[in-house]
Amino acid sequence: MRTNRVLEKLRRNEPVWVATLWTVPHWKIVEMMGIAGFDCVWLEMEHSDFTLEQMSQMILAARATGMETMVRIPRGSYNDVIKPLEAGAGGVLLPHVTGAADAREFVRMAKFAPLGWRGMGGSVDNRYGAMPVAEYIEWANRETFCAVMIERKEAVEDVDAIAATEGIDLLYIGPADLSQSYGVIGQWTHPLIQEAIDRVAAACARHGKAWGSAGGAPVPTLMEKGARFFTVTSEHSVLMTGFRQAMQRVQNLGEMGEELTSGVEM
Repeated sequence: MRTNRVLEKLRRNEPVWVATLWTVPHWKIVEMMGIAGFDCVWLEMEHSDFTLEQMSQMILAARATGMETMVRIPRGSYNDVIKPLEAGAGGVLLPHVTGAADAREFVRMAKFAPLGWRGMGGSVDNRYGAMPVAEYIEWANRETFCAVMIERKEAVEDVDAIAATEGIDLLYIGPADLSQSYGVIGQWTHPLIQEAIDRVAAACARHGKAWGSAGGAPVPTLMEKGARFFTVTSEHSVLMTGFRQAMQRVQNLGEMGEELTSGVEM
């Protein structure tokens, strides 16, 4: 049976390095991320136009390289929670959590008894039915993770109870939407955001839960505060950076050419 790479590293108090895939839903990009050495790929289903079939293919590509998959699901139905897990995702991330009651309901949908009431189906995640049912349920509850987004003011205010929720493994701070919720849009280093980060860090330390963030402070600073889960880059960022650099090289060549030919009679 597979051991969840993300949970394994978090249990050892080691940092988890994550690449996100938001725009170009192709398994080859996921495979490249795995070959590059990322621990986990974040597949974006809240903001993207990805299909379930594309999601499933990308999960399989990640598994083939030994990389875990975390799927940020849309805020929707029970099926939005379980479909990524049954496709083989290592974890699911719920956006815009409002409080502990929200977190508890998420766990109930994502986990089997006694933690929850997830229905027994499965395909990829239980090796297409090859695992004995009891063994599969015990493994799934232990080796798949539930993560919640802390990106609303009311979630910060209830963060101690969220972190205390059995079955929640990871709290992830979204500084962009958090800044919106606090009325300081885009000011990720604002004292209100830094105070919120500190409150999340303290709650997670009290209840033995992992946490992470995309920004709001440099990675070394976040690590000092206890963060261990970090999104490093995205496929669209890497592609746009590469395209811009290529164009910059061409433009520089063009400028050199103009200088070399200026004043030359044709």
